[in-house]
Amino acid sequence: MSNRVVEGRMVTPKRLAELVEGEAPLEAESIEDAEMDCPECGENVISVGYMPSVTEFVTAYKCQECSWSDTDR
Repeated sequence: MSNRVVEGRMVTPKRLAELVEGEAPLEAESIEDAEMDCPECGENVISVGYMPSVTEFVTAYKCQECSWSDTDR
């Protein structure tokens, strides 16, 4: 599991998913570079795949510098 700095704080994959989802996921994969720039500030975007429930898999995208986030829902 790779931890990353997001908005000045070190986060785990589960914590990153929680920041985007609003609640802790059941499971989360490793954090990866999303190969895109933030549409709001132009900084680096990272992604994490996670399961908010037993029947759903979501990929979340989060800027490392500002509050922008999105999912593939």
